[in-house]
Amino acid sequence: MRYWVNTVSRSHVQIGVAGGFTQADHGKNSRLKRLSKGDAIVFYSPRTEFQAGEPLQHFTAIGEIIDEAPYQVEMTADFHPWRRRVKFLPSAEAPIHPLIEQLDFIRNKKIWGFIFRRGLFEIGESDFNAIARAMNAGAS
Repeated sequence: MRYWVNTVSRSHVQIGVAGGFTQADHGKNSRLKRLSKGDAIVFYSPRTEFQAGEPLQHFTAIGEIIDEAPYQVEMTADFHPWRRRVKFLPSAEAPIHPLIEQLDFIRNKKIWGFIFRRGLFEIGESDFNAIARAMNAGAS
């Protein structure tokens, strides 16, 4: 089992939660191929909306990859993004600021937001668990 962060605006996370999926890298499948069934994933939203949204800086959803491989969908005639199926867990949004000092994947605490520019990336189990606790993940 591996642990992942996907950096996505809150509005796009909400679309994914409603549809039970995630996308990454503007619809490309290259990094989505690295995820395996049973992997855990948490979503970090720097903004409420893609590009022009208000600053947010919260973890906004958490779940588990439930399929074997990426699949492609047609959103428009010119846009056919790749996705992975996700079983989302009940959770609450959690601000990142109280967690920055304890998260090992954020090596430089002064420029903590830089790592999230990577989009989809792997983190350690202890970091994932700290975020999950902050989100009350799985609590009903």
